[in-house]
Amino acid sequence: MKTMKTYLTLALAALFLFSCSDDDDISPQPGGPEYHVPTAAAMDQLFDNSLASITQNAQFDAEDGISFTSDAGTSLYIPANCLTLNGDMVTGEVDLEFIEFYERASMATSNKPLMGVKPNGDKAALQTGGQFFVQAYQNGEPLDMDCSSSLNVPADLTNGIKNDMTLWTGVMNENGDLEWNENDPDGGAGEQEGVFPDVDAYYVNFGDFGWTNVDRFWGDPRPKTTLQVQVPAGFDFENSAVYLSYDGEPNLLAKLDVFDDQANIFSEHYGQIPIGLEMHIIFITEDNGDYRYAIQGVTVQANDLYVVDINDTTTGSLNELEAEIEALP
Repeated sequence: MKTMKTYLTLALAALFLFSCSDDDDISPQPGGPEYHVPTAAAMDQLFDNSLASITQNAQFDAEDGISFTSDAGTSLYIPANCLTLNGDMVTGEVDLEFIEFYERASMATSNKPLMGVKPNGDKAALQTGGQFFVQAYQNGEPLDMDCSSSLNVPADLTNGIKNDMTLWTGVMNENGDLEWNENDPDGGAGEQEGVFPDVDAYYVNFGDFGWTNVDRFWGDPRPKTTLQVQVPAGFDFENSAVYLSYDGEPNLLAKLDVFDDQANIFSEHYGQIPIGLEMHIIFITEDNGDYRYAIQGVTVQANDLYVVDINDTTTGSLNELEAEIEALP
């Protein structure tokens, strides 16, 4: 359900936002319900716990390299004598850390959405054929890659081959959000790096540890608009998040990355949302170690404002929230 608010309501919400301290139980309106407002640290810990729960580990000798098969069936190959530390070749045992995402539920609970940076700096939703974190360590020190490594990603994990998928690299921005930049084969990455679709798998060559993605911009021919989502008083981009799940697109998760602390509103201000799109708004925050969340189905109209009421939220575990997101159309 879409609810439109007056400027007076927005002003009151902002007033109560600034009158409340972190980690308080607050009642933003006389007679209104009290609810928990977490710290930014508590929110970060919730996401970190989710990420840790899906992190896979292995050990191997740097002189031998490794062929590693993930829980989902993706194969990673790191060649022998490929690892360096401060420019020096590494020998001996090293530790491998591997994370994989293919669908929106675990992306949301770990705060790893799919937002690609366009040439003009705007951000738009990406559709993934697999999102990965790969890193090797020795004695806790992150190592560098002095060669190309490869992934073999089964296409049935993301509903089949899309021949226009390309290679992307993820970086953390100033707000701690993961954003994606498309690799440029002519910009120094090398001709051997990239995504090579086959009949039933993506073959991926990459030359750096960190976040790597098989992606393309999601496209829709309909006219586009911006939208806004107002969240309850006390919440902001540091202790909550708002995601967009497009119906029929389980391998895509967008995030609203701009917050107006005067109006308590998250916004998509790039104008990339198709008018008429059926989607679900997912509001997530932390509540004493659990997730507090609301999921609202909408059909996008031009310049919409949607409101998340605290009474529409519920608390649940990681598994409970992921099950609800997985059940979305």
